[in-house]
Amino acid sequence: MVSEKEIWQLLEQVSDPEIPVLTVVDLGVVRTVEWIDNEYVITITPTYSGCPAMQYIEKGIAEVLTDKGFDFKIVTTLSPAWTTDWLTKEGREKLNKYGIAPPVDEGDKSVLFGPPIVVPCPLCGSENTKMISQFGSTACKAHWQCKDCLEPFDYFKCLR
Repeated sequence: MVSEKEIWQLLEQVSDPEIPVLTVVDLGVVRTVEWIDNEYVITITPTYSGCPAMQYIEKGIAEVLTDKGFDFKIVTTLSPAWTTDWLTKEGREKLNKYGIAPPVDEGDKSVLFGPPIVVPCPLCGSENTKMISQFGSTACKAHWQCKDCLEPFDYFKCLR
């Protein structure tokens, strides 16, 4: 038997299919790793209940653990719901380096009547940006543009 820490390290090899620089650990999709009844129980939470990437993620987890000969079970839970608060610091840095602005702490949705959020450009760092569309290349991203370097970029939406 190996430690739970070693299982976590193996899970860091499983990339998100939509944003391959992120692992399922960076995303906070893997909630727990436990040794129960002679098998590892890996609990995961999808970024949203209809996320099409979850089958791929489960397959990736199964492959890495099967390759090492571990007995395991993958359990999906929807409660508590996934939040961008679960993104690791490293994951946020990886998003930014990849050209996707990480989530900005938006507070609650009452900000609809307040000033717009400031999303720094991941390419030049300018805070002089604007939202082009609330809907980006995937459900978890919005499309933004920098007013200084004029480059478009994705913003990983804050979900709470």
